[in-house]
Amino acid sequence: MIEAVVFDLDGVIVDSEHVWDAAREALARERGGHWHERAQQDMMGMSSLEWSRYMHDRIGLREPPEEISAEVVRRLESIYRKKLPLIDGAPEAVARLAERWPLAIASSSNRPLIDLVLELSGLGSYFRATVSSEEVPRGKPAPDVYVEAAHRLSTEPSRSAAVEDSHNGILSAKAAGMYVVAIPNTHYPPSEQALVTADVVLRSISELAPAIIEPPVVP
Repeated sequence: MIEAVVFDLDGVIVDSEHVWDAAREALARERGGHWHERAQQDMMGMSSLEWSRYMHDRIGLREPPEEISAEVVRRLESIYRKKLPLIDGAPEAVARLAERWPLAIASSSNRPLIDLVLELSGLGSYFRATVSSEEVPRGKPAPDVYVEAAHRLSTEPSRSAAVEDSHNGILSAKAAGMYVVAIPNTHYPPSEQALVTADVVLRSISELAPAIIEPPVVP
C-alpha cells in the first residue's frame, strides 16, 4: 500500500532543466570555462555541491564551487521572479494527489530555489516535507534524497511513490525502493535503460491521478 508520494521539482513541476542549462553555460562562457555538449547531461541530478565542483574541476571555472553555485542560483531566482515556468497541469496533479496522500519534494535544486518555486506557485501548502540533495550525502542517481523525503514523511521508501522525469531521477527513486511514475522530460529524455525500471510511464503530468499511483482493487 502506498502511504506517501514524492515529487521531483525540475522537469516535473517547473519546466526548468533548459533554464539551468542556459544559466550554467552562460556563466561558463563568461568566465572562460570550457563548456561541452555533455555538460548538462553530466550534471543533471547532481546536488549543488556536486555540480558546482564539476563546473570548477571539469569546466574550468576559477571561482570556488560555493561561489559558482551562488551565482547560478542568483540567476535562476531572477528568472523565476519574472516568470515562473510552471508545467501545464502540474498544480492540478499536485492537488489531486494531496487529497489522498501526504506529499514531499525531493529535488536537486538548491534549497532557496525549492522554497521560491513553492512560494511563487502557491503550491507550498500541499507539501509536508521538502528535501534538497544538498542536504544529503549524495545527489541523484543515489537514493539519498528520496530516502530522506520518505523519512520526513514518517514512512518507508517501499511504501512511497515517486514522480520523476529524468534518467538520474528515475534511477534514484528506484534505488530507494519506491514505486516510480516516469514522465519523460522532453528536453532531456531519459534513456530506455532508465524507463524500463519505472513502474508506469506517462506522456504528461496531466495524466497523473490517484489510480495511477494505486489502482483500485478489483473484487
